[in-house]
Amino acid sequence: MLNVSRSSRRVLPREVQRLRKSLRAPLSRALATSSEPYDTIVIGGGPGGYVAAIKAAQLGLRTACIEKRGSLGGTCLNVGCIPSKAMLNNSHLYHQAQHDFKKRGISIGEMSLDLPTMLQAKDQSVKELTKGIEGLFKKNKVDYIKGTASFSSSNRVSVKLNDGGETEVEAKNIIIATGSEVAPFPGGAIEIDEKTIVSSTGALELQEVPKKMVVIGGGIIGLELGSVWSRLGAEVTVIEFLGGIGGVGIDEEVAKSFQKLLAKQGLQFELNTKVLSAEKQSDGTVLVKTESAKGGSEKTFNANVVLVSVGRRPVTTGLNLDKIGVEVDNKGRVVVDDQYNTTVQGVKCIGDATFGPMLAHKAEEEGIAAAEFIKSGHGHVNYAVIPSVVYTHPEVSWVGKNEQELKAEGTQYKIGKFPFLANSRAKTNQDMEGFVKFLVEKDTDRILGVHIIGPNAGEMIASAALAMEYSASAEDIARTCHAHPTLSEAFKEAAMAAYEKPIHF
Repeated sequence: MLNVSRSSRRVLPREVQRLRKSLRAPLSRALATSSEPYDTIVIGGGPGGYVAAIKAAQLGLRTACIEKRGSLGGTCLNVGCIPSKAMLNNSHLYHQAQHDFKKRGISIGEMSLDLPTMLQAKDQSVKELTKGIEGLFKKNKVDYIKGTASFSSSNRVSVKLNDGGETEVEAKNIIIATGSEVAPFPGGAIEIDEKTIVSSTGALELQEVPKKMVVIGGGIIGLELGSVWSRLGAEVTVIEFLGGIGGVGIDEEVAKSFQKLLAKQGLQFELNTKVLSAEKQSDGTVLVKTESAKGGSEKTFNANVVLVSVGRRPVTTGLNLDKIGVEVDNKGRVVVDDQYNTTVQGVKCIGDATFGPMLAHKAEEEGIAAAEFIKSGHGHVNYAVIPSVVYTHPEVSWVGKNEQELKAEGTQYKIGKFPFLANSRAKTNQDMEGFVKFLVEKDTDRILGVHIIGPNAGEMIASAALAMEYSASAEDIARTCHAHPTLSEAFKEAAMAAYEKPIHF
């Protein structure tokens, strides 16, 4: 380690920086010692990867994590979940100040949007959290290698270092956690330039509020980012191929209520509509051509910005998976068994690069389980109890089965529902839209699914997940004391409605 006195640092800062830079690449290469391989190498430093690396190190495994981005946290922290939530929160405050404060007795006079500062606040949150993960790596003694990884063999990884040069590291176990990327528009009919035709990444970096925005795709990402720019003043139209919004897993009743509430906020919806193309015009706008999903009935939309939000795809390009024999399916997902083993011994895969919903918290759970499988042969993820959240306002969350799934299965079920309109805390907060909905097995009263639309739905869904993890009944929830006055009382009353009758409705 370079040892420099305080006086030297003051007198020769440039020389010290040059020395440190020159030593950086050799230090990274020093990590690769064939005589002492790692117990575990994790490729990818996103939510699944960095959690897997920390857990492996906590279990006593000598661990390294390779990440090419140059900052940890993956898509979620750098250009996804975290920055979008910063923009959702701050745009909601702005919208409230404009449309809600006056009726609450709060007068603030003239108000304006300072978009550069709002974007800066988003970036600052990201910076602090990525540095926090680096701190966790140091605390848990995880070696952090900044570079692009590819397999040399089933237990050796070649790394092109971000600072220049290459190294090779060896491990007894390797976990692929390379995540996902924005899926291109099908057929390549729309080209993303991240300026006027943007992905979720570009939508978080717009330097001015567009007058008109078209969002292609009415799933979680499209609705969240559409809400952000709608609150800030854009006229937003969401075009969705399917007949409802919210994406996979959302309950149809909730989706219909959700759409009505967003429409009240100013978002416009074109459902059952297929986008044919998006072409830039000479005046800088984009012309979006559509037709009915069933064919015919063409329609055009003009926008200043078009957000393409049609899903994500696994990132495996450049890993040399075919070289070592790792199998992928027809969607590009790495094939794994119930212990995340790929078709190559010693190589596992977790997160968005393999099966299941592309959710950060799902990847985290798999990261922990994969490390535990390596250490002890035992690990656990309950895929029936992975919650989903849409962070609009109101929020939407769910866990377990929805009503249409239960009908398709032929499961006999009961419904317990309670509106926030009848909840005292929601009433005093003047935030009463939405409801809590329980789906329980008819004969046993076991909770099969919970769906919430309303204030703090994303926080409340954790109670449902915990209850379902322990196979609780609706009566178990109903007979558990909930503090008054809280929004969670709506959760309790919905459970009461599922097995008997609610008190306050």
